[in-house]
Amino acid sequence: MYESKVKYYYGTGRRKHSVARVRLYPGNGSITINGRSIDEYFGLDTLKLIVRQPLVATETADKFDVLV
Repeated sequence: MYESKVKYYYGTGRRKHSVARVRLYPGNGSITINGRSIDEYFGLDTLKLIVRQPLVATETADKFDVLV
């Protein structure tokens, strides 16, 4: 999917026993969650809007690919 030599930003979120790892790669704005696109993963447009809000607020929605 992505080469290991490509520079990326990462973050980890934890709650109880769950762990979420997020990586931001330079790209065109695609969001992949558990191997599926955001459109396949979330059915409601409001959920997609909530996921994209931080990228829109920082004006980086079309500069990074998000891999969760």
